Amino acid sequence: MADALLSIVLDRLGSLIQQQIHQEVSLVVGVETEIQSLTNTLQIVRAVVADAEKRQVKENLVKVWLQRLKDIFYQMDDVLDEWSTSLLKSQIERPESPSMSKKKVSSCIPSPCICFKRVAGRRDIALKIKDIKQQVDDIANQSNRFNFTSIFSNEEPQRLITISTVDISEVWGRDKDRDTILRQLLGKSCEQNLGLYTISVVGMGGIDKTSLAQLAFNHDERAILEALQGQSSDLHNPEVLQQKIQESIEGKKFLHVLDDVWTEDYQLWEQLKNCLKCGGGGSRILVTTRSESVARMMRSTYMHSLGSLLLEQGWALFSQIAFCWKSTHRIEELEEIGKKIAVKCKGLPLAVKDLGSLMQFKNNKEDWENVLNSEMWERDVFEKKLSPALLLSHYDLPPALKQCFSYCAVFPRDHFIERDDLIKLWMAQSYLNSKAGREMETIGREYFENLAARSFFQDFEKDDKGNIVRCKMHDIVHDFAQILTNNECLIVEDDCENLKTNLSLQKGRHATVIVQGSTRFSFPVNNARNLHTYSCVRKQV
Repeated sequence: MADALLSIVLDRLGSLIQQQIHQEVSLVVGVETEIQSLTNTLQIVRAVVADAEKRQVKENLVKVWLQRLKDIFYQMDDVLDEWSTSLLKSQIERPESPSMSKKKVSSCIPSPCICFKRVAGRRDIALKIKDIKQQVDDIANQSNRFNFTSIFSNEEPQRLITISTVDISEVWGRDKDRDTILRQLLGKSCEQNLGLYTISVVGMGGIDKTSLAQLAFNHDERAILEALQGQSSDLHNPEVLQQKIQESIEGKKFLHVLDDVWTEDYQLWEQLKNCLKCGGGGSRILVTTRSESVARMMRSTYMHSLGSLLLEQGWALFSQIAFCWKSTHRIEELEEIGKKIAVKCKGLPLAVKDLGSLMQFKNNKEDWENVLNSEMWERDVFEKKLSPALLLSHYDLPPALKQCFSYCAVFPRDHFIERDDLIKLWMAQSYLNSKAGREMETIGREYFENLAARSFFQDFEKDDKGNIVRCKMHDIVHDFAQILTNNECLIVEDDCENLKTNLSLQKGRHATVIVQGSTRFSFPVNNARNLHTYSCVRKQV
């Protein structure tokens, strides 16, 4: 992610220099030379960042070097905010200044969020720039010890093309699994009073457990006549929630779905189970979990282990996505390589979708061979932490898209993300660089659609015109975004002390607090010196 931050900082630096020249506003004498020297050094550092980001997985010293570099970039971003505000202030104070644009940064921020902007004098800004220049020089000198490979490019950045995402919501290769689960839900014993009948679907992350549960839930043979709903303000107290559930299901046959259960605390399960005993005969509980221990703790009546896709099933899914919009001649040229790439996904649906979406954007044989032969497939560390397919897809993103994706770590897990709110947050963080007179909102929509087309988002909700209005991130993709941001994005739940502790480390740049109902939360402003975004969201029931 350091290359993304560096690209944004360089773009903003160049833009502010031009703005300063246009407004005939100067900083302290001599700072112009420092800025030019800083820009040159940043360009040199930029050439080695790509190699450093690949090597950080196995080399801890490189990882530490990159983290320090990111900290410097954040400092510089703060100074550029101050510089931009100073220029704006000078423009306002001029007696005959041209009219200001009506669009302000504050208008770009969704109501539950706060983005922090600071104001400083020109002399203070100049001193900070000199300090950052010294830090950049030091870290550039440190890079010599690592023998990084420099990558210079004189090519203009490729403009992103908006591509309609392939509909990959269908669950591939799961007909037998689906039928087995439906038999458990609808079999002869369904009408018998057997107590709480619990069906657990167990499998590794990204293997379609949730999609399979949704398929069973929405199947035509099982009519869901009524869904349990209530005003969120009434359901935050556990006792009130249990009472509401009991009143709603008493004597009725119900299907209760518990998705992605992690806890092995039997007492918590016992509380919920007692709450559900008042339901009618034939009721079912459908659970998805990555852990067999959870299924055993719940004493599941039936446990269904979900395995990987068969080789031909994985290939069918991969080819449908990767070869979309490609000519017959191109498909014939790439098919053999594509089958080898699909095998590397090891039958994991999420990996197949990620790689298929990545290859959808690549049209020549050399690019496909580079993905097939990438060293990412050989690193055992990914077996425990990350999917190589996801990492390959991320490395292929342009710097601006990398930064926009990483910022999504500010949202809680399983949280619905409003597209327009996300774009406004990107705008407030200066991630959308408007060029050639294009509106930032247009660029933001283009970025969003490209991330969606590359399978970084899912569970789309669309308006009447077919435009995506909200979405979610898969848990594995969300975890990946948080790994990329390290301690920069903080998510806490009704825990002011935890937030204060993390902010005191001066690493937190974005903070999200999850609150229940009308809970009051005191924000620790004194510890928020480096904070760029503060967001407060209500806990979803």
